[in-house]
Amino acid sequence: MIVDTHTHLDHKKFIEDLEEVIERALEAGVKRMIIPGADPKDLPRAKEIANSYEEVFFAVGVHPYDIDSYDRQLLEEFAQDPKCIAVGECGLDYYRLPKDSKEKEKVKEQQKKVFIDQIDLANKLNKPLIVHIREASKDAKEILNTYPVLKGGVLHCFNANEGLLELKDRFYYGIGGVVTFKNAKKLINVIPKIPLNRIVLETDAPYLTPEPYRGKRNEPAYTTFIAKKLSELLNIEYDQLCDLTTQNAKELFDLG
Repeated sequence: MIVDTHTHLDHKKFIEDLEEVIERALEAGVKRMIIPGADPKDLPRAKEIANSYEEVFFAVGVHPYDIDSYDRQLLEEFAQDPKCIAVGECGLDYYRLPKDSKEKEKVKEQQKKVFIDQIDLANKLNKPLIVHIREASKDAKEILNTYPVLKGGVLHCFNANEGLLELKDRFYYGIGGVVTFKNAKKLINVIPKIPLNRIVLETDAPYLTPEPYRGKRNEPAYTTFIAKKLSELLNIEYDQLCDLTTQNAKELFDLG
């Protein structure tokens, strides 16, 4: 069994063939899928999908790029649904900041404020946190150390920053399709340093499609390629890798 801990099944790219996508995932052994929150306008669809398929769950959260749409009350309302199992994805993303220095600092501060508020929300709801970090490792680590997440969480699409491994007592590390890329040397070198009981699998579908389908739409069934690559890197059997990461995901998200 495999758990895809991060898949945007509510994305418009899955509107036409969602049922087939989920069927392929189940056939491939992916028995649990989690839809992260990113843009509040997609929450109704995420909730609908999760309540239409026993194997699918969802989270409430706002991606750093969508902080202008942040509405804590709305997130709290959706979080009451039994299929909501986490808060996020939320965090910091400095990849596309304004060029003007004042505007840049303003956006950074806005992202930090919304990130901290979602940490507070996770603690209030007693749910784990799904964290997005891109080119902001130092600030993100400082926030996560200053504002502890009671139920822990996962560093989604782990960026191979070794400094973030200092959080391993409280956080898991989401490994996705990037690990199959030929230019992923930094991540490949860091993988053995992550405790086995802290690794979870994810696709981030429809993005970051693993080899051999890189360049095409990603989907949960492709988690198998990530698991295969990790089993090779860690020199453990494929089935063992799947069992380990599934157990980790179950413990983090309290999945049955």
